[in-house]
Amino acid sequence: MNITTNKLDNANFSIATTVANSDIDAKINKLAKEAGRQLKVDGFRKGKVPTHVVKQMHGEKLAQDAEAEAVREVLDQGSNELGLNPASIIGQPTFKKYEKTEDGIEVEIEVSITPEINLDGYKEIAPVYDKPETTDEEVQTRVDELVEAQSPFAKIDEDRGVEDGDMTLMDFEGSIDGELFEGGKAEGFNLRIGSNQFIPGFEEKMIGMKMGEEKTITVTFPEDYHAKDLAGKDAEFKVVLHEIQAKAAATLDEELAKKLLGGTEDASVEMVSEKVKEQINSEKFSKLYNDELKPKILEALVSKFVFDLPNNIVEQEVDAQVNQKAQSMSPEEIAEYQKDSTKLDELRTSLRDDAIQSVKATFIVDAIAKEEKINVSDDEVSQTIYYEAMMQGQNPQEVIEYYQKNNLIPAVKMGMIEDKLFSQLLDLNN
Repeated sequence: MNITTNKLDNANFSIATTVANSDIDAKINKLAKEAGRQLKVDGFRKGKVPTHVVKQMHGEKLAQDAEAEAVREVLDQGSNELGLNPASIIGQPTFKKYEKTEDGIEVEIEVSITPEINLDGYKEIAPVYDKPETTDEEVQTRVDELVEAQSPFAKIDEDRGVEDGDMTLMDFEGSIDGELFEGGKAEGFNLRIGSNQFIPGFEEKMIGMKMGEEKTITVTFPEDYHAKDLAGKDAEFKVVLHEIQAKAAATLDEELAKKLLGGTEDASVEMVSEKVKEQINSEKFSKLYNDELKPKILEALVSKFVFDLPNNIVEQEVDAQVNQKAQSMSPEEIAEYQKDSTKLDELRTSLRDDAIQSVKATFIVDAIAKEEKINVSDDEVSQTIYYEAMMQGQNPQEVIEYYQKNNLIPAVKMGMIEDKLFSQLLDLNN
């Protein structure tokens, strides 16, 4: 087979040829003969089905398989002539041409390889930064908040009105134009003022009410309220206030320290402050890292290293960004793009630069992580997803299954490798 190969750049290669009709016919005959040894056809002994009968019965499938086999041979021979290591070939080959003519099938295929990157100087790219500091006042404020959160609500004895932050015990009954609506009535309901649990304006209008008082509160449901039959409508709530509860005073002692520190046996008041300071420091660094340091490192890496990117991987990233963009589109907008190929091409072009930068950063991070022998195990990924799901009140197992089903695990793992690597680089320069 006469094959033409061409090196497009250091990451992309072209393989072109014309597969003769005689070659395809020969492959069809070979496949039909092999199938004839396996098929059961009425009127013929097993293994003795003539080739022409097999071709009559499965001609289209045989032709498809023969063409696929021919393409594989083209790829193998072309890659061999280009001296490409099969292990370095990345992604799926791209067909630039696949045209059937009188003479055969004209094929042009583009293959891509993982780029080689000269990593000289990567250790110097991390920015120098001032580590965040936490004051004693910040620590004390956080400790006070933790203690206040642990103190229970108790019914007040003093004769005063409702204040912001109080817990109330009440009955209410809501109506619109004099008609009660579903879900608008409750008895013995606890509502903390300032929690924004109720319709905007409701909690503010309860401030000043006293125990035993009855009051009619008028509010307007938001336009985007989840119950469409109530959205944007004015409602009246008849409210009876039974109790006002306020936070009881709480003191940070050894017993509360143990509770706050998860039952640590040697827990102390001083240890609570130490752990709180560590937590605030961690939060401040996390914000600094995500807002400033990480973007600076990525920008520095992408600017420093110059190399050719695999075209097929760039196209995959463009596809991913188009799909992500589509998630925020209306059905009408999506239909427009489906009908208008020019508009879709314009969208892809607008996203290409970002896709290129993303792919480039991914290859650089992957190469440096291998150089630094940084790995993240599947167990670490699962534990991270599990913990974050718990923190957000979600079912951890369901979240993990969702990530697996939607093939999101590799992206999470790459993000964790990236953070490990960048933390290591920052430690080198600070």
